[in-house]
Amino acid sequence: MTAPPDAVVRRADAGSTAAAAAASALVASCQEPERFAEVFDRYYVEIHGYAARRLGSDVADDVASDTFLTAFRQRARFDAERGDPRAWLYGIATNLIRRHRRQEIRAYRALTRVPATPLVDSHEERAVARVGALRVQGELAAALARLSAGDRDVLLLVALAGLTYDEVALALGIAYGTVCSRLSRARRRLREALGGIDPTGEVGHG
Repeated sequence: MTAPPDAVVRRADAGSTAAAAAASALVASCQEPERFAEVFDRYYVEIHGYAARRLGSDVADDVASDTFLTAFRQRARFDAERGDPRAWLYGIATNLIRRHRRQEIRAYRALTRVPATPLVDSHEERAVARVGALRVQGELAAALARLSAGDRDVLLLVALAGLTYDEVALALGIAYGTVCSRLSRARRRLREALGGIDPTGEVGHG
């Protein structure tokens, strides 16, 4: 059932308020380090889930922990004008994930040899749904493995993390136009590999 417009607005307002509170806590943590716990509590599960969907749960523990350790050490660099720390944290996580690029590629290639089976984990189902109706295996996994690191990062930040194009640009420190071109190229290559099927669907620019 589709939520009434006023309910959608209330959720959006609540999200904006929470994001503003997290940004305020992050800035305040420069003088009051204990305030950083508010940022950790708000975003840890989300960042861990993103890392797990890319690298597996075992490696995700380290990536998520290192993301927040790095964020704490670099918290003075956070620009309060950006508001929500979410994109900033995803940028740190993505940089850490790049250190495990070979492992990610091996995982995708391994999936090409696994027969399609129903997914039972609800978090995994939602993640794959963001990439598209296809499961991340077979031809799709092989296609993801063949993408350049930059194109794959953009695609998965949009498809798995749900970041807007502006947020991806902020997370990766690249221009908005670069986000658009990388995402377009990644989608085109996936379509070519999947016989014209676009598993990502249409994602708004935001």
